[in-house]
Amino acid sequence: MTDDVILKISNLSKSFGPVRALKGVDFELRKGEIHALAGENGAGKSTLMNVIDGILQPDSGEISIDGQRVKIGSPAVAQKLGIGFVHQEIALCPDVSVAENIFMATTNTSRSFLMNYHALEKKAAAVLGELVTIDPSTLVRDLSISHQQLVEIAKALTLDCRVLILDEPTAALTEKEAQILFRIMRRLAGKGISIIYISHRMVEIFDNCDRVSVFRDGCHITTRNVADVVPDDVVNAMVGRVIDELYPRKQSEDERSEDVILDVRNLSERTRFKDVTFQIRKGEILGLAGLIGAGRSEIVKGICRLEGKVSGEMSLNGLPLSLTSYKDSISKGIVYLSEDRKGDGIFLEMPISANVSALKPEQVANALGLIVRYKEEAQAARLAARLNLKFGALTDPVSSLSGGNQQKVAIAKMLWVDPKLIFLDEPTRGVDVGAKAEIHRILRTLAASGVGILVISSELPELIGVCDRVLVVCEGRISGEVSGKDMSEENIMHLASVGGVRPSLH
Repeated sequence: MTDDVILKISNLSKSFGPVRALKGVDFELRKGEIHALAGENGAGKSTLMNVIDGILQPDSGEISIDGQRVKIGSPAVAQKLGIGFVHQEIALCPDVSVAENIFMATTNTSRSFLMNYHALEKKAAAVLGELVTIDPSTLVRDLSISHQQLVEIAKALTLDCRVLILDEPTAALTEKEAQILFRIMRRLAGKGISIIYISHRMVEIFDNCDRVSVFRDGCHITTRNVADVVPDDVVNAMVGRVIDELYPRKQSEDERSEDVILDVRNLSERTRFKDVTFQIRKGEILGLAGLIGAGRSEIVKGICRLEGKVSGEMSLNGLPLSLTSYKDSISKGIVYLSEDRKGDGIFLEMPISANVSALKPEQVANALGLIVRYKEEAQAARLAARLNLKFGALTDPVSSLSGGNQQKVAIAKMLWVDPKLIFLDEPTRGVDVGAKAEIHRILRTLAASGVGILVISSELPELIGVCDRVLVVCEGRISGEVSGKDMSEENIMHLASVGGVRPSLH
């Protein structure tokens, strides 16, 4: 890293109606540094990055590159200036190949009438080889979320960037994939490429970044050398207060109940999981851990009848449970919060209120089946207040919200149906530390009120901090359970990897 400033933001402001997203922001990026941006959702980080990338235009202020004032009117202009942006939300074309996605910008500017697919796939394989083994001819829609994220990163690496923006790039990655990305980041920085790294994970910031800038409520609060601060300094600057408890108090021995909300016996699906048996008890939060591809999401989707043809027995509050579709599951009060917020969790261009009511709009419909908007908005407003949702108006599209507030809308949608059982798949992915604490508190309150809660998370500290028990899945089977003093990252990882050597499911 040098002291040479490659990108300078001066007194930049941006508003969306009455909401001031950025308020006179100053920011500097040096040549060859990895500069972390930290802040709660809605703090202005993504808005600033969208301005730098030309997606949004500022109301006032200046942007300079290498000391020269520039106007970045579009993402195409940003690319010409050497700015690459890997968004938090995956923005690939699902119906074309990996190779076509990676070189889409090059293909669009080509004068050739015919595409040489063989050459394109060969070039894509060379870029992907640094990150992951993926067949470049594969359609993007057939990839896992983590592999789609790696394709996004590979796409950015082909743009010959001088400034690379990474917005929550590891949210969908395994630990192994994340470590590969960090090595590439350090190599790029060594070549003089400057990286803006947005993350809510303090360990990533302190292990990989040179400086950290903190944003709060649209303002730049501070910039510090990472070597001169500790994580608590950054967290406290982010929220403007001391967060004493990220995780709420768990059940005590006296509070534990033997009443079973959900009882699952020998649940199987032909290729993805087999003989899964577990219970969710009243008042507890049950965790589901395992490596990517172990079958965690598939198990809960099978229960909800979202995908797969499953066999086995289930009961809900002591009564036999037989479901034929997800609509049937919702009618029984069983809902699933998807890990893919953009693809399955919300409708980005619909109003906030319509998203919240989407699972059961008939609750606010009149005798003719038409939605009564004031009733819908009144109920949505109550849930928004309960989740501390930051928004302009309930009629605004969900796309106008930050990633963390979009996640809160997805959770509000679950609460709309007054559920008996909620499966939450990566509920705090891409959510800041303050919002995480709020979501954890909400989950504990729901569990205490009698709602069954199961949390799937790739963040082991989250599972250990929020859950009363954790079941571990390995190769489609429950390989073990941990609770109390045995609930450690080492024990969970052992069960997730070593503990699941099983015969084939076929």
